[in-house]
Amino acid sequence: MSSAEHDIHDDEEDFNDELFEHHKAKADAGQAPLRIDKFLVDRIPNLSRSKIAEAARSGHVQVNGIAVKPNHKVKPEDEVSIVYSEPKRTLKLIPEDIPLDIVYEDDAVLVINKPADFVVHPGHGNYSGTLVNALLHHFGHLPSNPSSDTAYPGLVHRIDKDTTGLLVIAKKEEVLTHLAGQFFKRTTSRNYIALVWGDIEEDSGTIEGNIGRSFSDRKQMTVYEDPEEGKPAITHYEVLERLGYVTLIRCKLDTGRTHQIRVHLKHIGHTLFGDVRYGGNKILKGTTFTKYRQFVENCFQILPRQALHAQTLGFTHPETGKWMEFEAAMPDDLVQVVEKWRRYVKANHGEIQ
Repeated sequence: MSSAEHDIHDDEEDFNDELFEHHKAKADAGQAPLRIDKFLVDRIPNLSRSKIAEAARSGHVQVNGIAVKPNHKVKPEDEVSIVYSEPKRTLKLIPEDIPLDIVYEDDAVLVINKPADFVVHPGHGNYSGTLVNALLHHFGHLPSNPSSDTAYPGLVHRIDKDTTGLLVIAKKEEVLTHLAGQFFKRTTSRNYIALVWGDIEEDSGTIEGNIGRSFSDRKQMTVYEDPEEGKPAITHYEVLERLGYVTLIRCKLDTGRTHQIRVHLKHIGHTLFGDVRYGGNKILKGTTFTKYRQFVENCFQILPRQALHAQTLGFTHPETGKWMEFEAAMPDDLVQVVEKWRRYVKANHGEIQ
């Protein structure tokens, strides 16, 4: 299996605020202009040009403190650094007794229903109280993938701390490798429920567009028109219910890019309801009536996060070869907000165009 197949797949992973320097190099005074990947490959042991280019596309390569693209030319006396959101030191993973909502478990895999405001793994600002800490308490030991710098015990994929829903965890090394291969080959099945701003015109559709970290705001991802930027991403959607100024949809992922659903839906003009990171926590559709504003603000109080839930997860069991599919009901906060919109539409049918 290639190194790419070992990567943990990020469905909706948040970023940390602080960057930590992992590598640094300074160009000499006689340096001729040189692509940054060519400049770094001879200065950093065991780091390929492709890895350097990938780091640059993700905003992790800086020249004189500013993030640059892979084709940037290094000039004399430039200071070049590779930075990441995790400290260079290895985090000490401490078991913690945190309850888990277990949907399914056997000797090979564990499927959980993750609540909102639950970080998946330790990182800067979240060194404890994470899913990984809980897993280590429950199992004592879980496999890690030594070929990946970002692998955490048992994790095959991740979802953002404020996205709810299903995650599968591997309990054995060979199971972790097998499941990682399924995610890489796109043979798994993942469906999300999302509430988005606006009335989506088509009943169903597909969004395609490379996703990469924004050069203007490293906390956000964006869709790039340039095929050389970002990574390919495909999201299918289907309208479940039209609720006036918002729409309830189901999304199916072919790929698992960071913030994929959030970024793709914003790209087509339908930002997720309540999504603070991408501006969905403002009134993007509707009237100017005070009553309506109060209604929406009440919804934000009930659901102070993006309206996104990983509803179903399907994969082939690594040991039995049997196809398994699981479903997690919408969490109460999302159910309450959807019900409020239903009542609002019914009571204000003439107002909504």
